Amino acid sequence: MRALLQRVTDASVTVDGQIIGQIEHGLLIFVCAMPDDTQATAQTLAQKIAKLRLFKDEAGKMNRSLADTGGSALIVSQFTLAADTSRGTRPGFSRAAKPDQAKMLYQDFIVCIEALGIPVQTGAFGADMSVALTNDGPVTLWLDTENP
Repeated sequence: MRALLQRVTDASVTVDGQIIGQIEHGLLIFVCAMPDDTQATAQTLAQKIAKLRLFKDEAGKMNRSLADTGGSALIVSQFTLAADTSRGTRPGFSRAAKPDQAKMLYQDFIVCIEALGIPVQTGAFGADMSVALTNDGPVTLWLDTENP
């Protein structure tokens, strides 16, 4: 699985003019399932993200995790993280998991994050979404379970 994390002071997802997910302090997590991913992959990625020390401690150092801070996660499916731009100028997306598998793994990932005690809001799988955020830092990280 691939994930793009952004530390945010606020973030929201809108579909058809309605806000369907919204958080304040926490992480906006764009997630993409790949063909070889499994439920175990989703669990491993969730555990890694929950423990990453991306938030400042009292001394101003990034020593606190999402779980430590009581922050929330806004999780948005994003198959474009699997883009192949090696040929031409139009990205290909054949490296992404097929929609049925991707939806299942997206839902597994959400359940895993929630099981770690992190409040979760989500986007809508497969929908045309508008995402708004205020990046804090900015802090943005790319995670790929194939290349940890």
